[in-house]
Amino acid sequence: MSFSFEIEKNSNEAPLARTGIIHTPHGDIKTPAFIVVGTKATVKALNPEQVKDFVGAQAVLANTYHLYLEPGDEIIAKHGGFGKMMNWDGPTFTDSGGFQVFSLGQALGRGVSKVATSEELSAYDLRNEEEESNHEKLAIIDEDGVTFKSIIDGGTHKFTPEVSMQIQHNLGADIFFAFDECTSPLSPKDYQVEAMERTHRWAKRSLDEHKRLGVSKATGMEQALFGVVQGGAYEDLRKESAKVLGAMNFDGYGIGGSFTKEDMGTAVRWVCEELPENKPRHLLGIGEPIDILMAIENGIDTFDCVAPTRIARNGALYTYDGRININNAKYKDDMSPISENESWYTHKYTKSYLSHLFRSNEILASTLASIHNLKFITQLVDDARENLERGTFIKFKDEFIKRYYGVKV
Repeated sequence: MSFSFEIEKNSNEAPLARTGIIHTPHGDIKTPAFIVVGTKATVKALNPEQVKDFVGAQAVLANTYHLYLEPGDEIIAKHGGFGKMMNWDGPTFTDSGGFQVFSLGQALGRGVSKVATSEELSAYDLRNEEEESNHEKLAIIDEDGVTFKSIIDGGTHKFTPEVSMQIQHNLGADIFFAFDECTSPLSPKDYQVEAMERTHRWAKRSLDEHKRLGVSKATGMEQALFGVVQGGAYEDLRKESAKVLGAMNFDGYGIGGSFTKEDMGTAVRWVCEELPENKPRHLLGIGEPIDILMAIENGIDTFDCVAPTRIARNGALYTYDGRININNAKYKDDMSPISENESWYTHKYTKSYLSHLFRSNEILASTLASIHNLKFITQLVDDARENLERGTFIKFKDEFIKRYYGVKV
């Protein structure tokens, strides 16, 4: 089976929102869908059966940068792709490695993420630019690509659009992304323009190399290549990037780069209004519940984010009444189940037991917390899909936000 996308229902409440099906060589993805992140061809603390049966995940995304460094894309190709290597038989994604350009280069030492609040933006002192520019970066960008130092052994490597495509063909994912530059939300507009235009040139080079390579070396199957829209928090740049990339013959589109926290949904809308309607849209690295719901309302089909498992390993759990920290003293003798829903695997265990596991540094603590958090986000997106089909999405979204965040909408 080759790659294709079909829209099943357009929302009457939110014109850009829709449900659909992404067809891949390894099965279908019903959208909207949350794509579970397995950075190094493993979802931390879980085996593939747990990801499928307990979480209900439809697809897994792995990280190109990390798998290139270890164990190496050639070894993964010998396995028949990262999906086969990790014993995952469903659809797979890989990112381009572009986010590491941001995290190892522009963001290194600044304590910023790809999403910033307006307060953080206004508080940022540009007078520190010169001092920060002298900070040794692990990634240096030029027109050809990115030269970076390995976080494992300090060795020097270089990613170009062509190299990224070659690596991702070896990794064998059903869906993968063109090489792009993810900018900091603190970067001035002139640099956002520079990075966006470079991303567009890299997108063309990625597309050309993908066509030259043909089917995946690892799987012998066709792969779908998504272009990545950039432009920061600027409406004119986001729309320009969407138009430029939308005119290229990509199989779908990722929305990457930096955002202003308060305007996440608006920025997504700017892009989705310009992108081809008949192509799937993926929001890269966004997993906060309110951001997911706002993005679905504004036209996003799939998401990925490491947050559910990352915070789980620190004892933070999603609940419908907001996030809790299971390490707090009040949970030591809390006999209520971890999960409210009786059909969820973690409903079998009490918060008291999970609190004990964390305090005892037991490995099972991370497993149970990760299953719970991934199930929570996966179920949230599945529920959003069901309510889109019923025509009750806005009511569902507002009620969830009111209860989870304790705010009026």
